[in-house]
Amino acid sequence: MKVQGKVWKFGDNIDTDLILPAQYLNITDGAELAKLCFSDLRPEFALSVSPGDIVVAGKNFGCGSSREHAPLAIKVAGVSVIVAKSFARIFYRNAFNIGLVLIESEEGADGLSDGDTAAVDIATGEIKNLGDNETYYAKPIPEFMREFISAGGLVGYIRNKKLKTGVISRTEP
Repeated sequence: MKVQGKVWKFGDNIDTDLILPAQYLNITDGAELAKLCFSDLRPEFALSVSPGDIVVAGKNFGCGSSREHAPLAIKVAGVSVIVAKSFARIFYRNAFNIGLVLIESEEGADGLSDGDTAAVDIATGEIKNLGDNETYYAKPIPEFMREFISAGGLVGYIRNKKLKTGVISRTEP
């Protein structure tokens, strides 16, 4: 599992209000949420982000309220992975539940800059800055969490497990 994209760099303590302002929490459509992602912090983000791009941040990314809208907005906007020094625990869980990849790497967060092009190997934790050929490392995501990602999140993972065991039929939603 490898991804490659442009780096969007953020600092420490990026809370869920900065990711998606509270006044938009009545919106449930992912595409609409994606248009509002980081709207107060970086208004150009939603218009310029491309599928596969990478968000890089400092410590405590996703702190604040436990709203699931924040990781959904980032994922639907096209971000393939977030590399940060650390994540708020509820954001971490919400992100994996919807299949958004999070990688913790202090050296990657420090070494990558806004506008760089980077490649991330999710299975090994290798992060490469393709501009200067520097390589950084993170603890690899455990296999069962990679299965969540491959299935598109927790719901897809459970659905796949049930299909394999014959608990539900293919026609069940």
